[in-house]
Amino acid sequence: MLAGAAGAFSMLQSLVSPVLPVVERDLHTDASTVTWVLTAWLLSASVATPLMGRVGDMIGKDRTLLVALGAIAAGCLVAALAPNVGVLIAARVLQGLGGAVFPLSFGIIRDEFPPDRVVSAVGAMSAVVAVGGGMGIVLAGPVVAALDWRWLFWLPFGVILATLFLAYRWIPASPVRTPGRVNWLAALLLSGWLVALLLPLSKAGQWGWGSPLVVGLLALAVVLFAGWVLVEVRAGNPLVDMRMMRLPAVWTTNVVALLFGAAMFAVYAFLPLFMQVPAGTGYGFGASVSRAGLLMLPLLVTMAVTGALSGPATRWLPSRAQVVVGAVLGATACAMLAFAHAHPWQVALAAGVFGLGIGLAYAAMTAIIVHSVPVAQTGVASGMNANIRTIGASIGTAVVSAIVTSGVRTDGLPRESGFTAAFTVLAAAATVAVLVALLIPRSRRAPQVAAPAPELAVAAAR
Repeated sequence: MLAGAAGAFSMLQSLVSPVLPVVERDLHTDASTVTWVLTAWLLSASVATPLMGRVGDMIGKDRTLLVALGAIAAGCLVAALAPNVGVLIAARVLQGLGGAVFPLSFGIIRDEFPPDRVVSAVGAMSAVVAVGGGMGIVLAGPVVAALDWRWLFWLPFGVILATLFLAYRWIPASPVRTPGRVNWLAALLLSGWLVALLLPLSKAGQWGWGSPLVVGLLALAVVLFAGWVLVEVRAGNPLVDMRMMRLPAVWTTNVVALLFGAAMFAVYAFLPLFMQVPAGTGYGFGASVSRAGLLMLPLLVTMAVTGALSGPATRWLPSRAQVVVGAVLGATACAMLAFAHAHPWQVALAAGVFGLGIGLAYAAMTAIIVHSVPVAQTGVASGMNANIRTIGASIGTAVVSAIVTSGVRTDGLPRESGFTAAFTVLAAAATVAVLVALLIPRSRRAPQVAAPAPELAVAAAR
């Protein structure tokens, strides 16, 4: 049930990306407007994920999961029937509210599974989340070719409805809850700085990095972020406990998640684009959307295998070591893409290596977070980790987009040097992730109850 929900939502992250030109033509809109189909989802998920994760910790993860699944189902239905791009964008906002599926699923696993099975279950779920994002790229072409782009929403709609029914029937009431209330001022500030950050990063390519609007929004994001941290530190009932976020295992893992999110989604977005560049340019393969998806298949297979094996492998390779190895593999793969991309087999091989790294690191990072915080804060902690990956994804795709499009040919196509520079930057980001991963503390027993402030302060100082 949880895997079905997480997988379907994860696919919605990337499912529409390869077919935006088709949607643009069908709904009679323009390229600038249709990109909001992606931006709206990103903004909505960024705001909803930590907020609903906190609500789940308070009122019960089972109830909140049903709300999140209902939002995804409603969004898919509206998107499948959308008569124009405005309605489609609104539908994507609804879908983004289901971002809480990730932290809620991890929290339910921790609440319900025996301790000796939690790591394996978290690893398998993380693999589903990672593979689902890539699966959207693989499936988009065949689905649109055989049916229509609207089926990109009809198919997840059916999966989510079935999952919603099964979750209602079989997921028990949450045994762990944290009484309290939502700090709405903190939620407003959190929403504000996320929107102020992600909006210019998503649109800077169109507005210009030096435009007053982009600079102003980024400055506003800094101010709102500072205000959010101040409110959270002073609050007796914080939305996100800053003492928890300062725990060495939490902050280091979140930094790695930021860098990995940037690399992963940039590869998802721009590697298929690289493959579809006409062969006449001297470096592209002229692949169709479907063939580009098939060349991404090694990434998905290796990601699924290593993600599923991550949990059992902790007996001889601890989660911390898995993150380090995953980051090394990610850096290696991006370097391969930068300097060895003359043939399809080289790109497929690099994608496979990248999948090995992502599968190991994503599963291990989630396991580290889940086991490093009190049980009562599992939802908000894993929610923030997922949210930080989303922020990294926005930063990575925006930076890579700026690099790839900085110098175009006379025919409007990107130059090979742009892709080479972009993948080199991603390799550098993954290398930094290796260094930060080495700072993750070695595993120790996680707190089993919400620790009082003095105890968390001591833990954060260690």
